[in-house]
Amino acid sequence: MTGKADLHMHTVHSDGTLTTRQLMERARGVGLSTISITDHDNTAAIGEAHVLSAEFGIDVISGVELSATINEHDVHILGYFFDHTDAALLDYLSHYRGERVKRAERIIDKLNSLKIPLRIESVLEKAGAGSVGRPHIANALLEEGLTESYHEAFFKYIGFGKPAYEKKSQVTPREAFELIAAAGGLSFIAHPGNFIDEKMLMELIKQGVDGLEVIHPSHSPERVAYYKGIANEYFLLTSGGSDFHGGRRNDADVFGKYVMSDDEVEMMRRRLVQSHHRSS
Repeated sequence: MTGKADLHMHTVHSDGTLTTRQLMERARGVGLSTISITDHDNTAAIGEAHVLSAEFGIDVISGVELSATINEHDVHILGYFFDHTDAALLDYLSHYRGERVKRAERIIDKLNSLKIPLRIESVLEKAGAGSVGRPHIANALLEEGLTESYHEAFFKYIGFGKPAYEKKSQVTPREAFELIAAAGGLSFIAHPGNFIDEKMLMELIKQGVDGLEVIHPSHSPERVAYYKGIANEYFLLTSGGSDFHGGRRNDADVFGKYVMSDDEVEMMRRRLVQSHHRSS
C-alpha cells in the first residue's frame, strides 16, 4: 500500500510552534512516510530532519516557502528537492530574513503611532532563531493583551490594507522559480485557492512554475478537482500538505488529514531526473 506524504509544514524556524524533532514525532504518530518542512525563507530545519529521518523512519524532502509578489499580490512559492546547502540560495534567504526584520520594525512603528505599545524586542523573542513575520507580531499583541485574538490582530491592524500593514520586500515569482531551479529543485504555487485568480495563475504557469499545491486545508473538494484539471492541462506536477503550524492557528486537527501519495512524490522525482537530463 502506498504511503502518505505531507509536503507543507512549519517549525520554530519560521512561524511554527514545534521543534523539528517534535514535528517528526507527530508525523510518525499519524503514519506519515514522507514529509517536507517548508519554513518561511529558512532551511535550518532540513539538516536536522535529515539526521532524524532514520530514527523516525520518515523520508525527508528538502523544502522551503518563499514569498513573492505579482501585480501587488503576495504569492507563496514552495520549493522542493533543492540542495539546502546551495550558497546562492542561503545568501538570498539570509538577506530576505533581514528584510523581514526591517518590515516588522516598520509595522511596529505604525502600531506605536496608533497608541499600541508593542516593542520589537517582544516580537523578536517570539521569533527566536526563526524568520520573523506577521504571525509573531500577532502572537505578541495577543500575549500582551493588546488584541482580543490572533485573528483580530490581522483583521484590525496588520492584515493587507489595515492601518499597520507594510509591504514585503518585492521578489518576482520568476526570480523565486529561478533561484529554486538553480539549486536543483522544483517550484510549486502554494495554496493557489488563496487570493490567486485565474489570470494570475496563468501568468505564474507562463513564468515557469513546475506544479501546484492541490491538497490544502483551504481547498474545497471542488477546488481540488479544479486545480488537478489545470495541472493535467498544462503538464504540471501536483503537491499537497496540511500547512501545519502547531495549533496557534486552530490547525491542530489538520495534521495527517491533508496528504498526497508517495506515488505522486515519485512523479516529482522523475520530473527532476528528466530536467537534469535535458540540462546536461
